[in-house]
This record gives sequence, structure tokens and C-alpha cells, in this order.
Amino acid sequence: MIFERLTQYGPFPLRILAGVAFIAHGLPKLSNISGTEHFFANMVGLPASLALPVGLLEVVGGIVLLLGLLTRIASILLMAEMIGSTIVAKLPKGFVGGYELDLLLMALTISLILTGPGRLSIEWNILRREIFPRGKQMILQQKQDCQG
Repeated sequence: MIFERLTQYGPFPLRILAGVAFIAHGLPKLSNISGTEHFFANMVGLPASLALPVGLLEVVGGIVLLLGLLTRIASILLMAEMIGSTIVAKLPKGFVGGYELDLLLMALTISLILTGPGRLSIEWNILRREIFPRGKQMILQQKQDCQG
């Protein structure tokens, strides 16, 4: 019974860690947009015009993860970015010092896609619903199954 209650809080540390990590990596991109554009165009072969959207995705996505708002949507977008980042920029560098962080962030975002924002979130506590309610419904169903 106690374990089922605790699982409602499981996404919280994942959201916090992922949110802080994405913000920490997005802010430098936005603060030096010309350098990011140069890096994208010359180092990894991406269009320079992607620098601003990627930086914004990381910062705004990180903020919404911290808040527990639009968690699944942000996680899907950030996971897609991590897949692209791994393939385009990090794979040649190898695991250590290359794509290990991207894989960890992918794992966090996949977990959040599957679980939703959890109990300590704007979606759960203020909106009283998830934007994609499957996670909350699953938790409530598990609670009913354990009681019945």
C-alpha cells in the first residue's frame, strides 16, 4: 500500500533532474546564439537556423518539466532532440565524453512519457488533470486494484 502511494511521487526527481539539465544546456546556446549557429553549421552540419529553436526547446522544455506542466509533450520533443543530438553530434565521440549524457536524458524523458508528471506537478495539483491523462489514470487504477 505504501509503495503504491510513493510511486505517485516517482516522476518528481526525474522531472527536476531533466529540467535542470536541459536548462543548463540550453541557456549557453541562447546566450551565444551566433556561436551556436556557427557550431551547428560548421561542426555538425546542421542548418544554423536550428540554433534558436533548439536552445528555446531546451530552456522552455526544461522549465515546463520543472513545473510539471505539459510534461509528456515536452518529454517527447526533448527525447527527439536527444536522438538527433546523439546521431548527428555525439556518436563519433564514443560513449564516455560523447553520448552518455544524451542517453541518460533520453531515459529520463522516456520515463516521463510513460509516467507523466506525477503527484507533485501543476498538472496534478492545480489543473487537476494531466494534459495527457493516461499516467494519472494508471496510478489511480493501480490504487483501486490494490484496495479491491
